[in-house]
Amino acid sequence: MKRKIDINCDLGESYGHFKIGQDTEIMPHITSANIACGFHAGDPVTMARTVELAKRFKVAVGAHPGYPDLMGFGRREMKLSSEEIKTYIIYQIGALHAFAEASSISLQHVKPHGALYDMATKDETLSKNLIEAIQCANPKLIVFAPPKSMTAKIATKMGQLVALEAFADRAYNPDGTLVPRSKPNAIVENPRLVVERVAKMVNEGTVSAINNIIVHLGEIHTICVHSDTPTAVELVKSLRTKLRAAKIEVQPVGTFL
Repeated sequence: MKRKIDINCDLGESYGHFKIGQDTEIMPHITSANIACGFHAGDPVTMARTVELAKRFKVAVGAHPGYPDLMGFGRREMKLSSEEIKTYIIYQIGALHAFAEASSISLQHVKPHGALYDMATKDETLSKNLIEAIQCANPKLIVFAPPKSMTAKIATKMGQLVALEAFADRAYNPDGTLVPRSKPNAIVENPRLVVERVAKMVNEGTVSAINNIIVHLGEIHTICVHSDTPTAVELVKSLRTKLRAAKIEVQPVGTFL
């Protein structure tokens, strides 16, 4: 049986006249797109255009909800009530769902953004609020989460399908968390190094941490490359080529999970 992996990317993060990322160049080389829903980035026109772009290249579409923090790009921690968390996530999934319906496609998944994603990996209540919101919006959606995270544990406990995610272009701490973007060398830009890292993630379920300690991730279903990494286009092209050469099929996670 051939091994399969998904390549996902955070897209649709431009806002009005301000362009973020390299969506048009990246889309042909990925299999799942996490589309910003207007809270941390994105706007209605950008959402609609990104959904249409994904449809053109047969890329699966997922909601990328974040904290209501345009100024901080959703990367600042916020303390919100359970009611706020759930309604904000339902609202964002619903907005993207409407654009997907308008383009005659279905949503595949939900991947929380930035601080929401990071905080949920460690916070049981936040993870529970997140999964409850997804189940209210559409219980068939797959949730993206790191292996061994609280999000993955709670989602499994609540019967929500989980795609275990690793990051191609982000450095890891020895405990398996991501090195904060504020720290040196948090972003991995070298295409050769990224390809080597992903090969180990897929084949061995491991990654070298920032201090060269081996982190055991376990099974991985989807690999993330960020569209605002300067070398993102080259990274996804190299990944796709190397995975194909290794006889690993690159497909949307919803087709094999």
